[in-house]
Amino acid sequence: MIKGNTYLLNLTFPTQIEIKTTLLNIFLSSPAPFKLFYKNQFITFSPERFIKIENNLIQTYPMKGTIDAEIPNAEEQILANEKEKAEHTMVVDLLRNDLSMVAKRVQVNNFRYVETIKAGQKKLLQVSSKITGVLENNWHERIGDILLPLLPAGSISGTPKIKTLEIIKKVENDPRGFFSGVFGYFDGKKLDSAVMIRFIEQQNGQFIYKSGGGITIDSNPKLEYEEMLEKIYIPVN
Repeated sequence: MIKGNTYLLNLTFPTQIEIKTTLLNIFLSSPAPFKLFYKNQFITFSPERFIKIENNLIQTYPMKGTIDAEIPNAEEQILANEKEKAEHTMVVDLLRNDLSMVAKRVQVNNFRYVETIKAGQKKLLQVSSKITGVLENNWHERIGDILLPLLPAGSISGTPKIKTLEIIKKVENDPRGFFSGVFGYFDGKKLDSAVMIRFIEQQNGQFIYKSGGGITIDSNPKLEYEEMLEKIYIPVN
């Protein structure tokens, strides 16, 4: 970052966990808005939408900035934190540019609003923004042309995207696999999708939880590590 090769890098790390249930039970019990169970290999219970398309309107909702809701004045703290604000602004700018490759009249409709997410027995506050653009009437015929330029999601990669992805490949020792990809559905009239975060994978009888966070030149290593740990939870009591 000092050399200017990346301004924001989403660094992830695998953590071995022990659970006394199955991936399917966690999947069925999770209240997450987006979730996926895949062949007993992994589950994701994601709070983050990737893109939604309906009535020619494409929408994306990048999430950047997490804090324990029990911390006094948590919402004020996360919104006032200059590092978190800078990180979120960079992601919003990246995704605004990404949408501009496939849509017209791209704009930020809601910048840095706070949502509450259930994280097992605790609650987290997550900062999001809403970005929209307008597609042509025949967007249904070119789903691939719309999706591919937007991948991977900016919130789990960084900016500038191409160079940051090269750095991620070098510094992350564990392959991400399906983690941080996207999943969703298309019914011919509308499309909805989510980012594969809050992710548990089964490897050789062991359970691996993959989590991470955005790193900038202003990052405090201890605080970044604590944020990564905050995101490791089972979404049931």
